[in-house]
Amino acid sequence: MPASTTFDLPIVGMTCASCAGRVERALRKVTGTEHVSVNLATEQARVQAPADSLPALVDAVRDAGYSVPTRTLELQIGGMTCASCVGRVERALHKLPGVEQVSVNLANERAHLEVLQAVDDAALIAAVEKAGYSASLPRRDHDDQAQAQRRLRNERLAVGVALLLALPLVLPMLVQPFGLHWMLPAWAQFLLATPVQFILGARFYVAAWKAVRAGAGNMDLLVALGTSAGYGLSLYQWANAPAGMAPHLYFEASAVVIALVLLGKYLESRAKRQTASAIRALEALRPERAIRVLDGREEEVAISQLRLGDRVLVKPGERFPVDGEVLEGNSHADEALISGESLPVPKQPGDAVTGGAINGEGRLLVETRALGTETVLARIIRLVEDAQAAKAPIQKLVDRVSQVFVPAVLVLALITLVGWWLAGAPLETALINAVAVLVIACPCALGLATPAAIMAGTGVAARHGILIKDAEALERAHAVNRVVFDKTGTLTSGSPRIVHRQSASGDDSELLRLAGALQRGSEHPLAKAVLDACAEQNLEVPQVVASQALAGRGIAGQVEGRELALGNHRLLDESALAPGDLAARAQAWEAEGRTLSWLVERGSQARVLGLFAFGDSLKPGADAAIAALHQRGISSHLLTGDNRGSAKVVAEALGIDDVHAEVLPADKAATVTALKRDGVVAMVGDGINDAPALAAADIGIAMGGGTDVAMQAAGITLMRGDPRLVPAALEISRKTYAKIRQNLFWAFIYNLVGIPLAALGYLNPVLAGAAMALSSVSVVSNALWLKTWKPTVQHQEVP
Repeated sequence: MPASTTFDLPIVGMTCASCAGRVERALRKVTGTEHVSVNLATEQARVQAPADSLPALVDAVRDAGYSVPTRTLELQIGGMTCASCVGRVERALHKLPGVEQVSVNLANERAHLEVLQAVDDAALIAAVEKAGYSASLPRRDHDDQAQAQRRLRNERLAVGVALLLALPLVLPMLVQPFGLHWMLPAWAQFLLATPVQFILGARFYVAAWKAVRAGAGNMDLLVALGTSAGYGLSLYQWANAPAGMAPHLYFEASAVVIALVLLGKYLESRAKRQTASAIRALEALRPERAIRVLDGREEEVAISQLRLGDRVLVKPGERFPVDGEVLEGNSHADEALISGESLPVPKQPGDAVTGGAINGEGRLLVETRALGTETVLARIIRLVEDAQAAKAPIQKLVDRVSQVFVPAVLVLALITLVGWWLAGAPLETALINAVAVLVIACPCALGLATPAAIMAGTGVAARHGILIKDAEALERAHAVNRVVFDKTGTLTSGSPRIVHRQSASGDDSELLRLAGALQRGSEHPLAKAVLDACAEQNLEVPQVVASQALAGRGIAGQVEGRELALGNHRLLDESALAPGDLAARAQAWEAEGRTLSWLVERGSQARVLGLFAFGDSLKPGADAAIAALHQRGISSHLLTGDNRGSAKVVAEALGIDDVHAEVLPADKAATVTALKRDGVVAMVGDGINDAPALAAADIGIAMGGGTDVAMQAAGITLMRGDPRLVPAALEISRKTYAKIRQNLFWAFIYNLVGIPLAALGYLNPVLAGAAMALSSVSVVSNALWLKTWKPTVQHQEVP
């Protein structure tokens, strides 16, 4: 029986003594449990039980109706070279009690884990090291970046030396087609090949030995076996060659294969580093110091010393060190690397600013509202990292293949060796063909195909203000054929504007000027719409005297000696005024779902002066977004709680295919679910009431500026409220998924074609090594083409 250990389990959900008793009884039922004590005050259970019983204890707590909290963490994994390595690390971590989920990414060399809080980081690192790899908690400092650069330089040096030593060995073979026949002496070939095999190639032996000791196989094992066979055969031929005859040696094959594999791994490392450039670019936006203003004094402090409510001074050209609110000053902010917004955004007192954005021409005093992991930039980085760490569903196929790939290749190499020997071929021919099979079959490209494309795709999407939550959302979004939009705040601005106006006298400018006078100083949204319209037309708004709010009706006052009032239909009825010729217009505009306001003159000359119709304004680019969807064969739907008239006006203005109006928030999810029966549905929204519908859709898309609830329920978050980002998000999803399929095709085709050719003797080990290196480099390079992507529907300045 396993040794007993003590577990301290945090329990969530206990509210009284009976809860503690129920948890205690559930834990005692687990086989091997020796002692249980549950503390309601600390919400913990101390259990003495066998060391391997942690999963059973957790299941017992959950079966009793309570939960055991988990935490997520990342480990930096060193030494992985192919898809088989990924599988071995995942299996090693999964075996640990308390590890609930593991996802290992070959492209960024990280393991993303969800574990119980009781699991020790040291135990996780030890499990990885026991499997033959190195592990550590990731760092994001300059030392880490310098170490990565140093490692890349060392790889480049090793490649250069290996190629320099291998070139004289392969040169006779290269010049042979030109009629030049010469060969280096055996001792010279030995001296050139040996350092390549055992010094520069030592990494393959070390990694292969670790894999064998862990009872598994990987790329390094194939390379080590193949090149050792070629090197050993050369030694045998040299030792047994008749006196005076030049032996047929294969030193060049083993040396060139190692040199080419090292070259391939170096190019692969460079390319993988480029796929992670989005994260590094975002991390580089974080300033390290800020100017804090305290009691009128300015002092430079580290960001870690700032607290919520602190005031910081941001000079022109500096990055905002925190998320906050502008207290003093006017300027513009360049938020291109955060939200993808290409134009500087004006900032004035009361406006929010985002840490990492660049301040423009003015000095700003900013009050700190968010720090550390709660800033927008930190959340963006976290979302991008999570998406790059996650596995796409299509990757499951690759994982299943990789588990049996290396053993299958070893068997095929053995069959090749025995087959050629039984067919009467010399042993050296049989061995060389078996070596070619081992070399060409390295599954590097297979392990890189999916993660490299996901990292490149999510990275370039983030640069354009599109945050993809996980790889599953990325894969699902490519198949979307229906997009459902919320109206207010998504396709419309959410703030009213004057959409129609009609003067009884025919002078619309005079009508607007008088209405603007009545609304001076008012904070009402309709008042702002009137004043904005006056400003747009450069109208001089007169003063108002004796302004008076009319509860439930509107506002009244004296303007240029005239008694005027602006309000709804109740105001018109109370004034005993008939709409006259404006009645038909009023009826038509009400049918559109517009809000009406009447301007009347009171007193001895009481009359109706005119009529205003207010409506929500369409967001710039909304029509272009719908048109772009239609061009891709994606149908559009409008889902709103607003009245049918206003919904129909928006739908007709934008060319939306179908309208679902007057839908209660609770029924939005049901509407989306019904639409899913006939296609793959994306839901676009920004409010709390959209969260259920976002979760119900195949893919939820939350608009920037929306609520945190909507962003958490969505698979994709748009960092700015531009509807044109919706077709852009679907476009980058399709392109990324296409790259994944292309990469997997090439990764499989290299092996499906290459292995039979090598087994049949059509590929020597040198060509096999070149093909293997080329497969990895081509897969990562193909993924890097995604970095050139730009949205088809470009963001443009609105006049």
